[in-house]
Amino acid sequence: MRIKKVNLNFDMEPFKMPLGFKGGYLSEAWQTFVCLETEDNYGIGAGTQSVLWSDAAVFTSHSQAGGNGLMLNITEYASRLLKDREIDNPMVLQEEILGEVHSYAKKITGRGNLRKTFTLNALVALDNALWVLYAKERGISDFFEMIPVEYRKPLKYRHPLVACIPLMSYGVPIDDIGKAIGEGFFTLKIKIGSDPDKDGDQEKMLKWDMERIRVIHERFGSVPTEYTENGKLPYYFDANGRYDSKERLMRLVDFIDRLGALERVIVMEEPFPEDLEVDVSDFPVRIVADESAHTQEDTLKRCQMGYKGVALKPIAKTLSMTLKILNEAERNGMDYFCADLTVIPPLVEWNKNVACRLKPLPGLKIPVVESNGHQHYRDWEKLVSRHPFPEAEWTSPIKGIFRLNEDFYRKSGGIFNVSGYYEKLVRQ
Repeated sequence: MRIKKVNLNFDMEPFKMPLGFKGGYLSEAWQTFVCLETEDNYGIGAGTQSVLWSDAAVFTSHSQAGGNGLMLNITEYASRLLKDREIDNPMVLQEEILGEVHSYAKKITGRGNLRKTFTLNALVALDNALWVLYAKERGISDFFEMIPVEYRKPLKYRHPLVACIPLMSYGVPIDDIGKAIGEGFFTLKIKIGSDPDKDGDQEKMLKWDMERIRVIHERFGSVPTEYTENGKLPYYFDANGRYDSKERLMRLVDFIDRLGALERVIVMEEPFPEDLEVDVSDFPVRIVADESAHTQEDTLKRCQMGYKGVALKPIAKTLSMTLKILNEAERNGMDYFCADLTVIPPLVEWNKNVACRLKPLPGLKIPVVESNGHQHYRDWEKLVSRHPFPEAEWTSPIKGIFRLNEDFYRKSGGIFNVSGYYEKLVRQ
């Protein structure tokens, strides 16, 4: 297919309150939209930017708007590369342009060691637009049929239930955690690694994490759930690379063990900075990679370092790269699940289309997908109204569970459709 026309636009969506992780805080998220057109079809793709998540060094060296502007500039640069280009499929196209786009990203950010996830985050809207256009050009209207045959093996399931994981960031009050549990959300994703006094003191961070976990476990540890093998609430800790040493993390793990909560920990995600390459195979918990698994090569490297799994993020690293990461994880016997980036409702469906086809994490009876936009966007209901099927049963979780009926699978969650609002925003 030959791309005849390219257009780009963006929206800024504010949060209810600052969203804290990686020792920093976000007050809003920029939503990017790319429209690609051939002679006969067009595809519109959305992406949510997170400069803090994808490269904290860029975030701290710029204003929030400045960092977002840099990422948007990269999206535009990549989009221009597609004009009048003949494209085989999205995955091949990404292989062809990723190196050039990443070099450009290094140049405009002034960072020779820019994390590749920053560039991949900038490419999500473009990649999604390409997949939609690719499917239309071939008369495909089913997510699974769109995936190249060689990448389908791990996506062999068709689950009717997928658990929704909410995010418990630094500032979420304990009563709000209880409210989420009361509403049926049974897997807690708890952000650890806070910088309570904003002085970078790792001992204060560790003490803060211990106290946070202690309070949560003492308050909710006895709550039952039908969706785990042991009938207990599972814990999912995300450090976003905040721990500086294996010894300090082991102290946290030992503390969790003394609480009697170690068996609850299904995931401990990205505890160390990417450049701190330590073997984690002796930890008695499942340590998984997230930001450090930029590519399939990085995923293999983490596996060799003892990481037991990887967080999949089609909505943050592109579907094209995610399929490669998933295949590498499957080949090496790693676990995997879909994590969020506080994305808008139409993007949640890209994650759900992957999550509903994956094996569940060990200890869980159903697969999970993180989706925390409802907790953080100020105008979430407005954003839901811009979903192509806002009234569908499968659009929003019911008692913490996405219930995916045949209508969901028939429509692929609406990823091939777009609301009038977003189409007007980007299609001219």
